[in-house]
Amino acid sequence: MSFSLAHLLPAAAALALSLALTPLVRAFARRKGVIAKPRGDRWSRKPTAMMGGVAIYLSVLLAYLLFVPHTREGWVVLAASTALFAVGLVDDFLHIKPYQKLIGQVLGASGVVYFGLVLPWGWGAAAAMAVTIFWLIGITNAINLLDNMDGLAAGISAIAAVFIAASFADNGQLTEAVVLSVFAAALIGFLVYNSNPATIFMGDCGSMFVGFFLASSALLSASGERGRSFLVVIAVPVLILFIPIFDTTLVTVVRKLSGRAASQGGRDHASHRLVALGLSERRAVWMLYGFAGASGVLAMIVRRFEYHTGIAMVLGFAVVLTLVGVYLARVKVYDEAEVQAAREKPLVSFLVDLSYKRRIFEVLLDVVLVILAYYFSYVLLFGSELGERVWLLFLSTVPLLIIVKMLAMLVAGVYRGIWRYISLDNLITYAKAVAAGSAVSVLVLLFAFRFQEFSRAVFVLDTMIFFLMLAGSRVAFRLFRQLLPAPAAGGRRVLIYGAGDAGELLLREMRNNLELQYTPVGFVDDDPFKKGKMIHGLRVFGGNGHLRRICAEQQVEEVLISSSRIDDQRIAEIRRDCEDAQVTLRRMRIQIELVGHEF
Repeated sequence: MSFSLAHLLPAAAALALSLALTPLVRAFARRKGVIAKPRGDRWSRKPTAMMGGVAIYLSVLLAYLLFVPHTREGWVVLAASTALFAVGLVDDFLHIKPYQKLIGQVLGASGVVYFGLVLPWGWGAAAAMAVTIFWLIGITNAINLLDNMDGLAAGISAIAAVFIAASFADNGQLTEAVVLSVFAAALIGFLVYNSNPATIFMGDCGSMFVGFFLASSALLSASGERGRSFLVVIAVPVLILFIPIFDTTLVTVVRKLSGRAASQGGRDHASHRLVALGLSERRAVWMLYGFAGASGVLAMIVRRFEYHTGIAMVLGFAVVLTLVGVYLARVKVYDEAEVQAAREKPLVSFLVDLSYKRRIFEVLLDVVLVILAYYFSYVLLFGSELGERVWLLFLSTVPLLIIVKMLAMLVAGVYRGIWRYISLDNLITYAKAVAAGSAVSVLVLLFAFRFQEFSRAVFVLDTMIFFLMLAGSRVAFRLFRQLLPAPAAGGRRVLIYGAGDAGELLLREMRNNLELQYTPVGFVDDDPFKKGKMIHGLRVFGGNGHLRRICAEQQVEEVLISSSRIDDQRIAEIRRDCEDAQVTLRRMRIQIELVGHEF
């Protein structure tokens, strides 16, 4: 089937829908107060309506349902992108946490991979799945980051969609080309209202839908070129989407070099740096449009050449953009005092910064643990050399297990705990999440595959291994915290009187709160059965008349009484011993006070 003007009718419908729906959505957002207000780390200078992504999504959805021939792959892309649109919409209203958005992206990417849309990686199906999931999540977040100036994300995405559509048409994939033309037309219609000065922003629902739709559509383009070199095939979508990739890389590298968190918002993107060089906002955006168009043209040219020539052209273009990035990185967009303060932070601050992103790390770690537990279950049952049929069963089902188990852990509350305070209650929560995830996984596989050729023992082993891995990963953090030496406080040497629960609580407070300037050296207790025992690495010394000797031997400067059950007579004896040893005596008290006025 050859291309004809009739193939442009769905795009015209999408354009008309977008032009009509965007002002309606804008009026609704203003009425409901869904407004982006100016902030110091954002570029917008006036309150602007959000939810423009709703108009983009509805235009694409309606045009696809009414005018585009439906295919299995098209439904996969649209369904997964719809899920990401829903996640973004929830975030626009409720401002969900980053790890929750990441879980949504992982689930959407796993669904796409499960239905067979993967990059043509030549080093094995497992590697292809991993690279594809990374591609989908990476491009989605790149478009999200690119949405930092009026018309930028929508315009770059429209240009990318046009070139992906051209790639489809060149492959003879006319249905896919129509889908991308519909998508591009919806973006162009939205761009009428989003160009500088913008009256509406797409919001997270728009950026996540647009980014995921582009990334997953690129997989269809790659599938039309099976048999060609992977590097040449992947070069086409990479070049087409080079500007969001370039901007994300630039921001990440420069923020790290400047001592700032890569996830921290700021007016330091490529577009902002171009404005700092003296360009107007409109010209800066149009210059990036030009780069996007150039990279798209190069992508189409690369398809015509052999492997070595194509790779050389890609590398040459990458070198040019790298030089541009180095030049832009030198443009001052940070306050010098802020940069200096960030660089002078101690090395430990890296771990502190990392702790704020711990949920992101947890989610990524758990995805890996789901895969490893399932894989080791097969290895334990069938041996390290899995047969072809068993390996295919593993690969075809692992995306489903990722989706089910990650949802189970999210619902069960696994990501609401704090590792440093992990307890038996947390382990029970993990057990419930693992059991529920395994049970639902079996039901899903029963429904999808009728459980044919599957071994029940695999899922029993998987449940046990995954629980051990999940619990072990959390307990390991607390174990490392206990094993690694705490930073020296350089404070007064303290002996804790009372080796019970209160003494242990006091020790933890001193180790966690370095501002107290205490260095605990041990415990002392009148109970002879506790003598010689160890509490968190500190020895319990005997009491009963030996306090002065212990203070002298351990060079104690202060004694802290932790227990409230010591009678006044014993307190008086301890005070006399401390006075003789010239040691300060203090007592820990825990009081619950009423805050407020008393009437």
